[in-house]
Amino acid sequence: MTIYKFLDEEGVLHLTNKPPHKREKILYARSYVVESYQPPPLPPAPVVENYPTTSLRKNNDYVALIADVALQTGLPAALLHAVIKVESNYNPHALSPKGAKGLMQLMPGTAKRYGVTDRADPTANVYAGASYLRDLFKMFNQDLSLTLAAYNAGENAVKRYGNTIPPYRETQNYVKKVQSLYQQYSPMM
Repeated sequence: MTIYKFLDEEGVLHLTNKPPHKREKILYARSYVVESYQPPPLPPAPVVENYPTTSLRKNNDYVALIADVALQTGLPAALLHAVIKVESNYNPHALSPKGAKGLMQLMPGTAKRYGVTDRADPTANVYAGASYLRDLFKMFNQDLSLTLAAYNAGENAVKRYGNTIPPYRETQNYVKKVQSLYQQYSPMM
């Protein structure tokens, strides 16, 4: 399937499967051939505390970027928003004590693997983080919990514990938080 992305003269981003008409004033246009992936299923509602949700449209400069990256990677935008909310709370300069940086908290090795030289660059960071998530989905047979655990603790940690969520409190809480937000954000997308 081909998806067309263009900005109209009012600055509105359009994503469509139909090419823009020549009579429309186009400021920017690009098309993508999208490989289809089965989106990860929504998990059953975890029994966890409610995490405050922020409006995804208000106070969020990254809605269009995340929609574009979701389209390119075949991942649900709601999942990317959930990961970004938990990882960095939408702060492109967030830096973890372990050295992860940016919106999707890329570690230096992951950034290098996906060709990112500036981890604080939102576009490069989100695209690389989403690509890594997509690759983890393939690696862990579309299992959302294992994919999220691997994103947080590292793919080798999940493998070391026999393809289960590692017994790290941080990782277990991370998986629950992201799944909860993914479920909350999905109806908004």
